[in-house]
Amino acid sequence: MSHAPSQLDRPAADATSPSRGPGRHALHRVAVVLALCVGLAFAGQSAAQAAPGVQAYQAYALGKLGGNTTQSACLNQLWQRESGWNPKAQNPSSTAYGIAQFLNSTWAGTGIAKTSDPYRQIDAGLIYIQKRYGTPCKAWSFWQSRKWY
Repeated sequence: MSHAPSQLDRPAADATSPSRGPGRHALHRVAVVLALCVGLAFAGQSAAQAAPGVQAYQAYALGKLGGNTTQSACLNQLWQRESGWNPKAQNPSSTAYGIAQFLNSTWAGTGIAKTSDPYRQIDAGLIYIQKRYGTPCKAWSFWQSRKWY
């Protein structure tokens, strides 16, 4: 009884012959995968450095609050509901913009001009909260009852 040769029936590839066997192709695939992994790692690192995210903004706010984690937690709830901490968030039905979702008229009261800079937005938001409510927890409490602050 004869049968077609399978992978198991074939002799092992000659390591000295680059044109024989699956070894060369397997090494090539490994090299390509490694190159892609390295490329993606550097691309991810560059993207992370170029665009800090919510955690960086929250850490900045926590520092501005003197490390008060209770007030920081309230602020996080408030701004998560308002904008998801997105410095480019724009309300389509009003002029509310940025992390704190300030109206154009609100910016003036903070002494900071309307800006796309997330850190200046946080500064302005904390100034507004301090002047109007005293603390982020009081602002969050107000928001919970009215859905605005």
